[in-house]
Amino acid sequence: MAIHIGTGSMASPRHYSSQVFNHLGLVAGMYDELGLGELIDQALVQDEDSRNVSLGQAVKAMVLNGLGFTQRALYLTPLFFKDKPVERLLGPGITAEHLNDDVLGRALDRIYAYGPSRLYAQLAARAVQRLGLVCRFGHLDASSFHVDGQYNSDLEEPAGAIHITRGYSRDHRPELNQVVLQLLCERQAGIPLLIEALSGNSSDKTAFRETVRTYMEQLQGAVGLEILIADSALYTRETLQELSTQAWISRVPETLTLARELIHAVAPALMDDPTQAAWRTLGTSYGEVRQRWVVVYSPQARQRALKRVDKHCLKQGHAELKGFERLCSTDFACEADALKALARFERTLKSAMLGETHIEALPRFKGKGRPAKGREPDFFVYRIVGALASRVQERQRRLERKSCFILATNQLDAQTLSDEDLIAAYKDQQKVERGFRFLKDPMFMAATLYLKKPERIMALMMVMTLCLLVYAALEQRIRETLKAEQATVPDQKGKPTTHPTARWVFQYFKGIHVLVVEHVEQIVLNVQQQHSVILELLGPRYVAI
Repeated sequence: MAIHIGTGSMASPRHYSSQVFNHLGLVAGMYDELGLGELIDQALVQDEDSRNVSLGQAVKAMVLNGLGFTQRALYLTPLFFKDKPVERLLGPGITAEHLNDDVLGRALDRIYAYGPSRLYAQLAARAVQRLGLVCRFGHLDASSFHVDGQYNSDLEEPAGAIHITRGYSRDHRPELNQVVLQLLCERQAGIPLLIEALSGNSSDKTAFRETVRTYMEQLQGAVGLEILIADSALYTRETLQELSTQAWISRVPETLTLARELIHAVAPALMDDPTQAAWRTLGTSYGEVRQRWVVVYSPQARQRALKRVDKHCLKQGHAELKGFERLCSTDFACEADALKALARFERTLKSAMLGETHIEALPRFKGKGRPAKGREPDFFVYRIVGALASRVQERQRRLERKSCFILATNQLDAQTLSDEDLIAAYKDQQKVERGFRFLKDPMFMAATLYLKKPERIMALMMVMTLCLLVYAALEQRIRETLKAEQATVPDQKGKPTTHPTARWVFQYFKGIHVLVVEHVEQIVLNVQQQHSVILELLGPRYVAI
């Protein structure tokens, strides 16, 4: 917004304009603190002949757009920056008009040519090094993203590019084309250490095995990764054998017969006090890999399971009762046919079991009207007579399976990795799940997954994950600084906290603007005392911006 204000004299009126700053200075400061732009400019080939914006600055613009939480599509980036202090955020001489879709598109092309996963791994390694994070544990998971537009769904995959097509949808939208993003996050701040864009129809089991084969040695050297953690998709014979030199933790699939038998064997003792968590440890072998299994009982899981199991048993029991009633109203030509049908039905029962049943012969007469007294029947039909009873034991077994789970690891030394640490580390799998929730937030860039080429989709997914990296790094930095300085900020209820989310800090900085006088002088408005405290704790870089 720009206005001219008269001076009340013969002097020409003064020109004022305002720009929206909000929390973007924090994002720009963290991007610079981590040295992300410098590394991108070093790694990627620059277009020196016709550029006002370096590739590092172009990526920074996309990160600022993504963390602006405005649902602004990528091609509307110039509009996003139209009312922003662009030079403060990106560098001298850069204007909103420079950030057009050609500039950003070329940046995405260069990222793809270099390799999105390769570039991101270098950026993540620098980030964790500068933040001083210890990356002992890495959490691996994958999720699907819906993609608008027609791509290469019906074509052969181009070399190196993903295939955008339909596949298993975790959001229950199998009718939409999609792409799968695989993340491996460190445990402390939830910063992604590795990304891999995959075809929409890819399988987690196969993809996890390829990740293990391709990246584990690199991650061990780059960030010191010691233990890989993943859900049951990791637990296949082939993948575990690939991890011969890598320690891992995985959830054992419930479909394994041995896992079910073990749960039912130890669950009654573990659930003796249903209010207390408990576990039991034993050694075993699977896929020719020696392992330590920990059977864990969770009171919270039991509370969730009670409702689900009772609801499921009630629904299934009602369906089985209806089926039995239909069977009992069916006429059979002979007793043998009725017994065969009863045996087939009994094999389908899960929530109920047969009570006392017998076959009853019923007389039938040909012709119309009531038969005469004493008349012999023309033939007999046979019907099943009886009742169903509830399978109490089956309900209990389901409750045990839903209340307990098994964690496995090839780290057999309990001194190096105790049972308590193993369980706590697996529960932190939510760090990577939280990352996916962030990326799928409607206010984020996920709605902008509409580009001309699959190659650019792959590059954009790297930029989206880079937004998550900057967000998580900033949150970690604020929390660690507040804790170290014994300072606090007010939370949503006005109470002091040392553990704010970055989203809340962003909200807290809303309303900060820059007043520009005569196109030269700039005054930052609405900076309150608490804002200054946070900025000074973060350091001179943030204060300067």
